[in-house]
Amino acid sequence: IDPGLSITGYGIVVSCGSEVRLVEAGVIRLPPSHGNNLPARLESLFSELHQVIKEFNPQTMCLEEVYSHAEYPRTAILMGHARGVICLAAKLAGVPVLSFSAKRVKQSVTGNGSASKLQVQRSVQHFFSLNRAPQPPDVADALAVALCYVNTIRYGKRGVRYQISGVRG
Repeated sequence: IDPGLSITGYGIVVSCGSEVRLVEAGVIRLPPSHGNNLPARLESLFSELHQVIKEFNPQTMCLEEVYSHAEYPRTAILMGHARGVICLAAKLAGVPVLSFSAKRVKQSVTGNGSASKLQVQRSVQHFFSLNRAPQPPDVADALAVALCYVNTIRYGKRGVRYQISGVRG
């Protein structure tokens, strides 16, 4: 899961032996922010995510940690609300949640912890042999989090697979 209050990306993958297969990927779009509709938006996120969990019955939910910037503390607080709802939906469904920092996810899928969004998109595109890069970037970010988890299981704590040659952003 790539959490957001406008768009939350999700990706469902299955790992069998050395193969990782993409099952489904998409976004949950929330109503625009206006007035005091945060509770309604969070309810919508919970409801939509509940449907995804119910349909795909994941064994684990991997979630990108909130990146906070000192100049935008409100954004981190709002993202915390989204993460809380996501964690609650997983807990109520009995799905364990693991969190990964954005830097660790980028390092795992591109070999560079400071990779750009485009590099992550291209790495995910290459890994799953997609005709084009996943759009919007939230989908690629969610799939990258899933790959980071798979790589962590396979290759240990750092979860670094390899840097995909020729992928530059």
